[in-house]
Amino acid sequence: MKVNAIHYLFFILLVLFSRISWSQENINRSKIEGKAIATIHSEGYPDWVEIGKNSVWISNEGLNLMQRYDPQTNKILANVKVKMPCAAFTIGFGSVWVASCADHTIVRINLKNNQIEAAIPLAIADAEGSIVAAEGGVWVLSDKKGKLLRIDPSTNKITAVIEVAPNSFAAVAGYGSIWITNTGDDANVNGSVQRINPKTNKIEATISVGKQPRFLAAGENGIWTLNQTDGSVSHIDPKTNKLITTILCDVPGTGGDISAGEGYVWVRAKKELLLVIDPKQNKIVEILGPPAGSGAVRASHGSVWVTAHDINKIWKLDPKSFNKKK
Repeated sequence: MKVNAIHYLFFILLVLFSRISWSQENINRSKIEGKAIATIHSEGYPDWVEIGKNSVWISNEGLNLMQRYDPQTNKILANVKVKMPCAAFTIGFGSVWVASCADHTIVRINLKNNQIEAAIPLAIADAEGSIVAAEGGVWVLSDKKGKLLRIDPSTNKITAVIEVAPNSFAAVAGYGSIWITNTGDDANVNGSVQRINPKTNKIEATISVGKQPRFLAAGENGIWTLNQTDGSVSHIDPKTNKLITTILCDVPGTGGDISAGEGYVWVRAKKELLLVIDPKQNKIVEILGPPAGSGAVRASHGSVWVTAHDINKIWKLDPKSFNKKK
């Protein structure tokens, strides 16, 4: 009986291991150059990207520019001078809002004429963070000690200061709320995501996720964080404010980005150029390579844009070319 039990246990473990190995081996791997519908060579340091209705904007710290691309021709339509544009910027209220790490301001660029219409004196908590324009305001994490500022886009004035967890750097809007990551100061302790009600400017929930969550995204039935310590992705249910699962992606390290849209969750990392996650299965369905340092990713308005500032390249992808694996 003991021998049979041991053999049975060994058989079960073998089957489970085989299933895990089979799943990993059957993730489709592609070269991004072959998958891209456009490859753009860019001088300078093309980094953060945002997709609007009729434009794609990319920050270029190397040239001290915000660059506007035509999504139809993939050509530059405008270059706007901004000293050291940093952090993930945002589009909203008829403008592009970007942090200048050199001038310690939030620069507002008018989408109609590509001109700077305001420079709001305000520093950000970290150059590797983000700001968001939605839900009645522009939201900026301005202090590592934990301050979320709300700017009224009609006056460019700060109207609220919300005390949040220390070491909070990134913000995103979705599901009627503002969400921020609490990265923390200890790589061995789980970080969290805080949900802010824009009607009350109050924290509604604090949700534990992975270790050192930095970047986050809203969409595809969830809030998603890229956890830098182990390179995992945490999936939060916005209906319950509960962690659904953490996906082991094995892309640890600083930098990177995450976006949710066009049917998938997209993870930009250093170890792997781009991971494509099926949000219904919480499973990686495709990996694009080869690795090319750090950069950003955004998926919206029928396309996906990926940057690689270390090799001065930008790729445009068609999300319909990715097939979900069952």
